[in-house]
Formats: sequence, structure tokens, C-alpha cells
Amino acid sequence: MKRKALGLVSALALASAMGLSACSTTTAGASLAPPAVAPAPGPEAVDVHTHARPEIARVVDVALDLTADFQARTLSGTATLDILAAPGANEIVLDIRDLDIQDVRDAAGQPLRYVVGDNDAVLGQPLTVYFPAFAANERRKIVIRYSTRPNAAALQWLSPAQTAGGQKPYLFSQGQAILTRTWVPTQDSPGIRQTYSARIAAPADLTVVMSADHLTPNGEPAAPNAQGVSMKTWRFRMNNPIPPYLIALGVGDIAFAPFDARSGVWTEPSRLRAAQWELEPTAQMVDAAEKLYGPYRWGRYDLLVLPPSFPFGGMENPKLTFATPTIIAGDRSLVSLVAHELAHSWSGNLVTNATWNDFWLNEGFTVYFENRIMESVYGRDRAMQEQVLGWDSLQDTLKSLPAADTRLHLDLKGRDPDDGMNDIAYEKGALFLRTIERTVGRDRFDAWLRGYFDRNAYRPMTTAMFLQDIRDHLIKGDAALESQLQLDAWVYQPGLPSNAVAPVSHAFEPVDAAAVAFFKDRGPASAIPWGDWNTQQRQRFLGWRPDGLRANADWLTNAQLADLERTLNLANEGNAELTFAWLQIALAHRYQPSVATAETFLTRQGRRKFVLPLFQTLWNEGDWGRSNARRIYAQARPLYHPVTAGSVDQLVGRP
Repeated sequence: MKRKALGLVSALALASAMGLSACSTTTAGASLAPPAVAPAPGPEAVDVHTHARPEIARVVDVALDLTADFQARTLSGTATLDILAAPGANEIVLDIRDLDIQDVRDAAGQPLRYVVGDNDAVLGQPLTVYFPAFAANERRKIVIRYSTRPNAAALQWLSPAQTAGGQKPYLFSQGQAILTRTWVPTQDSPGIRQTYSARIAAPADLTVVMSADHLTPNGEPAAPNAQGVSMKTWRFRMNNPIPPYLIALGVGDIAFAPFDARSGVWTEPSRLRAAQWELEPTAQMVDAAEKLYGPYRWGRYDLLVLPPSFPFGGMENPKLTFATPTIIAGDRSLVSLVAHELAHSWSGNLVTNATWNDFWLNEGFTVYFENRIMESVYGRDRAMQEQVLGWDSLQDTLKSLPAADTRLHLDLKGRDPDDGMNDIAYEKGALFLRTIERTVGRDRFDAWLRGYFDRNAYRPMTTAMFLQDIRDHLIKGDAALESQLQLDAWVYQPGLPSNAVAPVSHAFEPVDAAAVAFFKDRGPASAIPWGDWNTQQRQRFLGWRPDGLRANADWLTNAQLADLERTLNLANEGNAELTFAWLQIALAHRYQPSVATAETFLTRQGRRKFVLPLFQTLWNEGDWGRSNARRIYAQARPLYHPVTAGSVDQLVGRP
């Protein structure tokens, strides 16, 4: 079904008709309470990744009542949607993908007519529900009875063997960008913020957690399921309106350990002690974030460290960040990921990109904020090292993408929004904000950014709205400053504007010297002061490449690679970032001893950041690499989340 242009009334007009404000909901010094209903985005925020027509009718609350069946690998039950609509509206369009819809009823239990439209490979299907015309200011509920399918892309059902404990199954969801529609029938657009509640039934020997307040921390006894399995129910409530991709669920054998009164970590019991120690700086990070940009508005901040198949480093689900176990390095060297996901509590969760074309508004702001948290907690030197690593990664991304995809504001019509999830959004976006900070001064920039979060709390944001805000509240008609900042060039033009400045870390100077001595001058690996360096310095060393390196060029000998691997013990490296960096070098040189390391690494974790580039590196190495890629992927694919598997399938093919 082709998505229609704005009709009837604009989203803003609908908001106005409902007595909602589409401008700021919170100002500095005002109440931190969220609005009863999240404001609608502006009329320019047409989301090409949803079938929904929120200008006619929009979902404002979702109430789930679902049962987890680990044998069938399904969630089944009901979703009750609270709807606001324009006067005269007689339908609402929802997003679904691979859901089995059984019936739709009104609040009184009367059947409602519904139509499931044609399937789109990216968007899934529209579910259109019809009802009597709405009166002015009317609010209604509809109840959808449905079941997910075992292949639901947002859900990964793990066998006991795929967990650390090896005794009990596990389920987790991953909704970003447009996968919530595979387990919740709603309007799956980041610009349509919704509150939610849930009642989840699961086997009694498992624990259920969600990105919401836990109303029944220990669960409540329930009747056995059809297979005679003892069950419990768990209840949750999220009172702050959130984009639907942040509705998140985890079910498994998990335990909790606190950091302080408002933060802690959930994970499998055998990993709890290590996770608690590794992530203990979380509490300090929350304090640092609040000092920078205002109160944390979500109550608790906890983390759930998931099994290794989790496809991302972290997912900023409110109140409960989902995190990869690859950050448990044993030395707290990778905790910047926690700073990143925490920062999303302001940039992304509080102020959200209205469409995926403006993903940089979530991630660029968050990378900037993450670095400020790291500077506050660990010092300027550590923060600058991470800025430089980000710059290096950005340069590689700029070289690898078509020019049009190096703009911050993208046109992703007809494409999966995952196409925009790269270092342009993350690192170019953060570099843009650092450029503004450097130009106007940190104090002035911080005052604007804290005001930006306050003015736009619980609001969908577009690039156009961001530009208006910064012009109104920071530039304030200063033509010289406007010219100096080059705002439009940053967001609408490819590449980097002329005012982009590379960050510098003096801590990398001895690293670069050692890299030249080994990689270029053919010195011995024993001369590398590896033991004196932190993880970021080691990443810099392993990321060194000759200037002007041609694709697939061999610039190291097997003897050098063997010396490096043996001397630095890289085959047994426990830090996932360093293992990844080493394998990128070794596999690109078809260094045969590294294949066993790659096989172990690729079959024990499913983080797409590591998995996809390594398979790409193998694929680039002709018959040798492709035969190894196919063999390893045949073993690894059953362990991967659909997000990771779907990406690798496009490269290697499905085994």
C-alpha cells in the first residue's frame, strides 16, 4: 500500500484540536512531569517508514497482555490501544509485520472491521481498523488479539545452550529501528510517542524485565500453561510517552545487583559479580550527566547485560539499557558504552528524531554527550583519545559511502532505516556539535544544550526544528556567527565543511611512533610498549594503516603478523575491541593462523559492529576468504539475532 501524503488535517492541527501543545512541554525551572499526551511532530515530519496516518488518528497508549510460549516461540494475547483522532475520523492505520491478527474489538467487546494490507519488504503491512466517526475531543480504546510468529525479527528466543547458565531459555526484544511492529501492533514511528503498560506471563522459574516501572518485582503466581508449565505474571508501567522502538522486553534466568539506590545491573547469575564490578561507574556517570544537562527524568537507571547474541553494543531502552556482554572486559576500559546509552536518556529518549531521516539528532547528540560524561568521570585525556578514535572511524566511513549518504539529514525513502545507522549520524553529528562548542565557547554552548533538552522534552524533533531552535536561542540573529557555524552545510551537504577540525590526543604520539617503527620500518614487536598503554592506545596502534593504502593491498609479511600475534598474545586477547581490530588486519592479509581466532570470535558473540565488518573483510579476500566466510557463517548464523543475520545474509547469503 502506497503511503498517502498528509490529508484531512496536519499533525499540528490534530494536536491543536485535541488541546495539545506542539511546542515546548517543559522549560528550564518548570515541572519535570511529562505531558499527558506527547505532542505531535511538525507537518514536515512525514515518516516514510510507517503506514500510519497520525494526522487522522494516533495511538497514545499501549496496554499489552501477553503470554510467552518458549516451546512455540511466540508471544500471544492482546494489545489495547488508546486512540485520539480528528473529528469525523473513522479509521486508524497501524503497522504490523509477520503478526497473526485474530480479531479486533472496541472497549465494549464489539467486533470492529479491519483489513490487513499488502506486505512491503521494508515496512511490513498496514493494519487498518474501522470504527464509527470520532466526535471532537473523543478518546477511545480498541483491543487487538494476536500472536507473534517464531521468526519475529524483534524477538530472539534462545535455547538454554545459548545462555551462560546453560539450563534455562531466554527471550529478548530489539525494536530499533522499525521492528517493534513484529511484536506489538501499533503505529511504529519515532514521532508517535506512546505510554505503555504490560502484563507478561512467563514460566515461573524465569524473571521478566521491561523498559518500564516494575509493578510486581517478584511476579505473581498464575495458572499453568497448556503444557502444564508453572507460570507467573509480571506487571509494568511506563508513564512517560516514548517512541515505540523503546518498548523492550527481557525474559530469562537473571539476577540483580545494585550500584546505588537508583541504579544497578541485571544479568545471568554466573555473570553477575563480574558485571557489577565492571559497570559500577554507572552511578557516577548518572551524577555527572545530571550536572551537565539537568535532571534524569526516568526514575531508575539499570542495565541488562544480555547473552552474546545481542546485536548491538547497547540499546537505550528507558530505565533499562540493554547491553552486550562484550563490554565486560575485566578492566572497565569499555564503559564509554554505558555513558553513551545513559546520554540517550536525554538525546533520543527525551528528545527524539521524529523520523529516521534525522537519526543524527539521536546519535550525534549522544556521542557528544557521552564524551562529556567520560571527560567528567575519567578526565580530558581519556575523552580526547576517544574523540580521535571517532574521527579516525569517521574518515573511513566518509571514504566508503556515496556522497549523498554523508549528509546528516538523509533521504531514506524506499530504504531500510538501518542504512543510516553509521558513523555519519554518530561521529559527524558529534563533530558538528563540538564545532559549535568550539566556536561559541563551552559555557554558552552548554547553556543552549541544556535549554534545548528542557524546551523539547518528550517531543519529536526534526533537523528543521533543531535549526530553528539553535537560531532562536543561540545565534539570535548574529549574522557573523551564523556564517561562521555553517549550519546548513553541516546538515544538508555531503562530507565535512571547512570549519571541521580534527581532534588531537598527545597520548597517541608515542603510539603512532611505535606503529611507524613496527608497521613501516619493520621493527620487532618486542619494541612495542604494549603493556604501558590503555585500551584506546592499543586500538589506535592496531588501527594504523599506511597512507594511500590500496584495497586488498598486502603491507605486512607473514613473519610480521606472526611476531605481532605472538608477542602481544593477540590470539588470546580478552578485549573484544582489540580482538576485532587485530582480526581486521590479519584476515585482510589472509593470515591463516588468525582464521581459528576469527571462528571462535564470530561464533561466541553476535554484535553486528564486529560481525558484519569481519565477514566483509573475509569476503573481500577472494576464494580463500569466501570459503572461510561461508563455513564460519554456517556455524554462527543460528546464534545471531535477526538484525545481525539479516545484514550478513545480504553479503554471504543464507546457508
